[in-house]
Amino acid sequence: MTTAKAYRGIGMEGAIATWYTKNTGRNLSRFKETARQVAARARPGSEVLEVAPGPGYLAIEMARRGFRVTTLDISESFVRIARQNAASAGVAVDVRHGNASQLPFADATFDCIVCVAAFKNFSDPVGALSEMHRVLRAGGEASIFDLNKDASREAIAAEVSGMQLSAWNALLTRWAFRFVLLKRAYTREHLERMAAYSRFGGSAIVSQGIGLELRLTKR
Repeated sequence: MTTAKAYRGIGMEGAIATWYTKNTGRNLSRFKETARQVAARARPGSEVLEVAPGPGYLAIEMARRGFRVTTLDISESFVRIARQNAASAGVAVDVRHGNASQLPFADATFDCIVCVAAFKNFSDPVGALSEMHRVLRAGGEASIFDLNKDASREAIAAEVSGMQLSAWNALLTRWAFRFVLLKRAYTREHLERMAAYSRFGGSAIVSQGIGLELRLTKR
């Protein structure tokens, strides 16, 4: 089910990972809001896995809320950065390196799984979903937050304007959304089909601005 290449598009390593970390770190409000949404549905003290956490900002927010957080990323640069950020924040996050479609965890390990802004880059998305199902406990939930391929140019501009970027970085980010990220993003219908083909067998989808949240439950 897995493929030799674990990540579609450019690899988030080195200078690219550093640039991404700096720019996403300018405004942490969206990570706090996502952590709030996760906390509203997860039991206190739950074992949470974040797949593809990047710099680890969301993982840190969830750890601050009392969750026992593990992360896994294919990028060695992000693994290093996330460990540094968690240590600087003074929270415990178990940061691992690995492939989303070959999760290095035992069956039924986690109560909740979160993946933000990375699912569109997985080369084996259905395999990744099935792996999430495997490592979830019965009744556990996975939330996949990512771009909506049908997002309008106006919605993208509004999203970028709230990121507190410099004029140059805002221009570059709008370009990346339109000509790189949205080309790899999925529509609501495509996400529904992938969820149906995975071990979850079904899903619910919620629209959020320029993005979609794919909600999955292990029955």
